[in-house]
Amino acid sequence: MTTIERIETFLVAPRWLFVRVETTDGIVGWGEATCEGRSETVRTAVEQLSELLIGRDALRIEDHWQVMTKGSFYRGGPILASAVAGLDQALWDIAGKHYGAPVHQLLGGPVRDRIRVYGWVGGDEPSEVRDQISAAVESGLTAVKMNASGPMSPMASVAELDGVVQRVAAAREVLGDHRDVAVDFHGRFSLATARRVAPLLEPYRPFFLEEPVVPENSHLIGELVRATTTPVSTGERLYNRQEFLPVLQAGIAVAQPDLSHAGGITEVRKIAALAEVYDVQLAPHCPLGPIALAACLQVGFATPNYLIQEQSIGIHYNLGAEVLDYCLDKEPLTFVDGYVERLTAPGLGIEIDETAVRVADKRGHAWRSPTWRHRDGSYAEW
Repeated sequence: MTTIERIETFLVAPRWLFVRVETTDGIVGWGEATCEGRSETVRTAVEQLSELLIGRDALRIEDHWQVMTKGSFYRGGPILASAVAGLDQALWDIAGKHYGAPVHQLLGGPVRDRIRVYGWVGGDEPSEVRDQISAAVESGLTAVKMNASGPMSPMASVAELDGVVQRVAAAREVLGDHRDVAVDFHGRFSLATARRVAPLLEPYRPFFLEEPVVPENSHLIGELVRATTTPVSTGERLYNRQEFLPVLQAGIAVAQPDLSHAGGITEVRKIAALAEVYDVQLAPHCPLGPIALAACLQVGFATPNYLIQEQSIGIHYNLGAEVLDYCLDKEPLTFVDGYVERLTAPGLGIEIDETAVRVADKRGHAWRSPTWRHRDGSYAEW
C-alpha cells in the first residue's frame, strides 16, 4: 500500500502556499493551497486535515476528498476548500508518479495536444494599456486579460464609463482582429453600472466579461447576461458544483473555478462536467504558482470543454519570486505562440526545486489584499 507518511506546508514568496505529501515508499506529491491574503489560515486547515490522511492509502483520492469535504459538521468556504485543493493536487501527483503517467492520462487521456494561455496586463491609462499589451504580444501571447477599471463608484460617472471604454478600445487597437482581450470587472461594479457599460464594450468584441458582480450577488448575474451579447464569465470565488449551478442556469458562457480554491482536481473535473451540460466552457482562474498552473493544465488536457488557461508569469503580484523559479526544469510550463504543449512527465508533469522551496519558506511572506475607499470614505469593493 502507498501509505501517506508525512505532510508539510511551505509559505513561499510572492504569495503562495505549497503542500508536500510523502508516502512510505518514497513518492512525493506537490499541491498548491494558496488562498491569497489568507494562506496562513489555510496552512492551519491543512494541518488539521492531515490528521485524516496520515497512515492512509494515498491512492484512494476520491475517498479522501469525500472525507475531507464532508467529514465534519462545519464545511465549505474558501479556507477549507483551498486546503482540500492543495492536498488533492498532491495526491493526484502521487498517483501519477505511482502509475508512471501524467495526471491527464488517469483522467481519461488527452483530448488535445496543447492549451492556449493568456496573461494579465495592467495600465490605468490607454497609453499604458497599449504598451503592456504590445509587450504581451511580443512575448507570444494571443490573448490577454485586463481590469476594466480601478475602484468604481456605486453608480458610475460618465467619466468612469468612458474610461473603461477607452482602455478596452486601446486594447483592441493593439490586438487587432486575430487576438483576444478579456475584461475583468473584478466584482467592482454594481449591477446597474455593469448593465450600462457592457453594451458600450460590444463594438470591441471582448473575449468575455469576467466577474461582473461579487459572488454574493451571483443571483443577479442573469440580469447582465440578458443585457449584452458578450460572453459573461465568473467562478474564481465559487468553491463547488452547488455554487456553480445557479450561475450556469443564469446563462454564463465561461466558468472559472480556481484549482487551488475549488477543491482541487477532483472537484474541478466535476464542475467541468456540470458546465458541459449547460454548453459552458472552462477557463480556470490561476494567477498563482507553478503547481496550481500544472494542475490546471492536467485537467485541461483531459477536458473537452476547456477554453483557455490563465497564467501569471510576469504579473505585478509576483514580487520576490516568479512562477518558474521553483521549477527545476522550466521548459514544461513555457509557452510558444500562445500555447503550452501537453505535459508528458508523470504526475502533475513538473519537478519542484525542493531546496529552493525550503529556503523560501524560512523567509515566508505576508501578502495581503489591498483595500480601497471611495472619495466619501466608504469602502470600495475589491
